[in-house]
Amino acid sequence: MTNTTAASRPIRILIAKAGLDGHDRGAKVIARALRDAGMEVIYTGLHQTTENIVRAAIQEDVDCIGLSILSGAHMTLFPELLEKLKREGAADISVFGGGIIPKDDIVALKKAGIKEIFVPGTHTQDVVAWIRTNVPVSE
Repeated sequence: MTNTTAASRPIRILIAKAGLDGHDRGAKVIARALRDAGMEVIYTGLHQTTENIVRAAIQEDVDCIGLSILSGAHMTLFPELLEKLKREGAADISVFGGGIIPKDDIVALKKAGIKEIFVPGTHTQDVVAWIRTNVPVSE
């Protein structure tokens, strides 16, 4: 199942790097894979605040946000992002993430509302397939 048809628009995704994390190679690899799969991708660049990410997601009318965190701040930044989306009336924007995140933290983040976490070594086609299956496209 895919969430795009000839009559609908492509899935729109914001790829973001929050906080002081300066490592963006993985985010760029994912962004490229999603673009190659026909999705519209907006990349925020490094050192974004969660406020900036939410603002950009709303402005760009994205279907989901992919947040890459390699700094160890995942238990702070993911919940903060979800809270700010909720506060702005944009809780319908799905959030997935990637990074070096311990299994126990992945369980807690999913319970908090993060839809999926991809760890290093995940094949880009697995990310594409997950998005196509799990991210609804708003019309």
